[in-house]
This record gives sequence, C-alpha cells and structure tokens, in this order.
Amino acid sequence: MAPPPPQTPTPVIPREAWEGCSVLLDINDGDRLAFFRLTTGATVKIGDKSCSLQPLLGRPFGSLFRVGPSGLVPCAATDASSQDDKARDGGACGQAQDETRDNRSLVDNNTAQTLSSEDIEAMKREGASGDAIVEALIANSSTFGNKTVFSQEKYKLKKQKKYAPKVLLRRPSSRSICETYFKKYPARIGFMRVDALSLLLSMANVGAYSDVLAVDMVGGLVVGAVAERLGGTGYVCSTYLGSAPSSIDIIRMYNLSSDMTSRIFQAPLGDLCSLQSAGDAPSVLSGSIQRDLVEPAAVPDESLQSSPAKPINTEVSDGNAQSMTVQPINMEVPEPATDHLNQDCKGNNGNSIAPKAPRAGKAPSPERMKYWGEHGFSSLIVAAPDHEVESVVADLLPLLSYSAPFAIYHQYLQPLAACMHSLQVSKMAIALQITEPWLREYQVLPSRTHPHMQMNAFGGYILSGIRIHKPDP
Repeated sequence: MAPPPPQTPTPVIPREAWEGCSVLLDINDGDRLAFFRLTTGATVKIGDKSCSLQPLLGRPFGSLFRVGPSGLVPCAATDASSQDDKARDGGACGQAQDETRDNRSLVDNNTAQTLSSEDIEAMKREGASGDAIVEALIANSSTFGNKTVFSQEKYKLKKQKKYAPKVLLRRPSSRSICETYFKKYPARIGFMRVDALSLLLSMANVGAYSDVLAVDMVGGLVVGAVAERLGGTGYVCSTYLGSAPSSIDIIRMYNLSSDMTSRIFQAPLGDLCSLQSAGDAPSVLSGSIQRDLVEPAAVPDESLQSSPAKPINTEVSDGNAQSMTVQPINMEVPEPATDHLNQDCKGNNGNSIAPKAPRAGKAPSPERMKYWGEHGFSSLIVAAPDHEVESVVADLLPLLSYSAPFAIYHQYLQPLAACMHSLQVSKMAIALQITEPWLREYQVLPSRTHPHMQMNAFGGYILSGIRIHKPDP
C-alpha cells in the first residue's frame, strides 16, 4: 500500500487587497465589470473622472466605495445599513401608499425638474457629494411625491448611478471570473456558464491530491478553476495538440499562491502518449499526433515562423447567431484575452507598473511525467470547442487510470452525441450521460419576487463517464 501523501499546509488567502493582486471592480451593481492589477499608480475611469485605486489597498474584499470629489471614498457601514432600512420600510408600507396614487397623471415634458444643469455644476464645484446632488434633485422634482414607491426607487437608482456611482471591491474567483467573461466576452470562454463550470468540476471528481488532465481551449478558465479547488495539494496538467500551447492567461487573475502556481503544468499530448507503459491499452492516435510522435523533425521550425496561423475570429451579434473560423493546430499563441478587461493598469508613461503574477504552465519534470505514464491521471476535463471531440477523447482516455471519471464540455449537442456513441461502441467507458445544465435567477424584492425577465436559457452540454479497462478481443 502506498504511503499517504505528505501533509501540505493550507495556503492562507488574504482577506484584504494587497499591492500587486488582481481585483474585480463591480461598478453600479453590475453595470460595468473590470479586472485591475492593484498598484499605487493604477487608476480607473468612472464617468468623466479618473480615480486612483490606491484607497483599495489594505481594504477587505467586499468593501463598498463611492466616487467623491477627491476620488474613491469608503462607504461607512452606517450608510449602507440606513439604506437597507429605508428599503425595508418602503417595501413594508409601499402597498398601502400605492393604493392611493399611481403614475397616470404624470407627463414627461421636462418641466418637473426645477434644478438646472448649471445649478448641478455649481454644486460640484462647491464640493457637494453625489448623494447631496441626488437629494437636491428629489427635493426640486414636482412629480416625485406623486409617484409610486417602485417608481421612486427607480428614479433614485437612476440618479445615483449618474451622480453618485458605487464601486464594489470583489475577489476574483472561479465564479466571478466566469460570470464576468460570460457577460462581456462569452466567445472567449466557449460560452461556458458558471453552472456548467461547477458541474464540470463535480462530474470530474476534482478534489484534494488529484492528478487532473485538462484540455483547456477557453483561455485558462478551467485550469484556474481546477487549481483553485485543489488548493495546492494536487497537480493539474494542461495538454494541447500540436507544437504551440494554448493560452491560459486567465490564470493570472486568480491570485494563486506560488505553491499553487507551481503545480500547474503544460505538456503536449504527444509527449504524454509516448510515456504510456506497455501494459496500458493502446491509444488510437489521430494523424496529427502520429506525425508529432513518429516524425518530430518533418516540419522545420522556420516554416512555423514564416507562416503564422490566423487567430480565431468569433463575432457575436445581437441575436444568437454566431460565425466562427477555426484555426489550425500549429498556431501562434494568441494575445492575452485579459487585456480587454483592463487587467493591467498603466501609468502616465504608458508602461505597465503592476508586478507580474507567478507564471503558470511550466513543463513537468521527467519524474512527474514518468509517474503519470505509469499510474495515469485521476480525472479528465475537456473544454475544446474548436476541436473534434471524438478524436481528441480517443487519445486522452488511455492516459487515465482505470475507474477515473471524465467530463467533456461543448456548446453544441451533436459532437458530444457522436463521441458518446463512439465510446459505447469501443467499450472504453461506462455510466455515459449527457447533461444540460439549467439555471434560473430570481429577483427577490418586497412584494415583487419573480424570475428575471431576461435570462440566458442555454449553458452548453456536458458528457460524463468513467473509464474502464477495454477487454482484449
């Protein structure tokens, strides 16, 4: 019996933001989401004002800030509690007040507000806060008192977002990162919703001291989520087809410790297949992998550098239609997708002033490769929307140990159905099932609790199963 693995101390995750860490700024309750690297010279532009992020250093995650005349100012706890009390009081007596008034007699002719824009600018020059401007607008509105409670709260929220925006300091995690990308750039993560990501980790049985094999073609979201769940106890190997590794730059936003980052490896699929022991089931290698194993020097390096492949062009229209151009296997490493989310803040001279996070994705040691070749991986996760799932899975399953679970994500059903049929015919796996995750978000407010009117009804599909020993014919 193998000795138990040595106890690894649990990494202590700081509760406060520190210099050099990545943070997620939630501006005006989800209206704008942006990643930043905290430094003394980092700034964020909110409206027409550029605010320094230095007040965020040392503040606990979950802190709320407001935009004041001098920049970001922490909101007092008493202010937040008083607003919650007002909301509860308004909800309790809102029904009785709404019975005697409605909005039928209100006419939007721009004459109800007596406070002009010149007066508002004068208040700003005098140093008035955003909350004071909102209160002045309410006091000078002739129709505010005749509105229903719901209309009054809607009016307050609209003016607050314009004159007194709030900024919430959030910790980047698997959930927050996935939700942010799914809202802004869903094509970069393969249209993977947060419930699909959590279901992938659960069906693959990712836990402490696991050796996880991952095919991450969604920017590093899956590898980062696996490393976060392992907590510095296991290993995750991100494999790829061809000679150029896939981009996993999203990992830099997870704030992983150096020990957790050192357990993330990247290795080509050809190297992993070549280390299989003679007793394992043979791998049905595709043509591209066979060329990498049998003829590694057939294609010179100069040819790869002289004819770079075009990156993936994915456009999302207002509807659900999409057009995708699949890139070839031999490709250049794409530009980091995190640049579009303001991850690295730049100073006045245009140079990045944020310290770099530990680099993940180094090559595994020969001892670790030999161990994986002899014992296999404990689980497999595949998220490769731009590759043929059936051929990729046929190469990956022999790398798993027997009785190891696997989970495969794809945004369409047909590729997974074909892969499931192939696995059933080859008798390489059991307990095969295709799952469609379903998520519904509710609005919970006094006297008006109901599902959100605008929701995403599609979250992709997941094929799961357990690898078994293939009997000899």
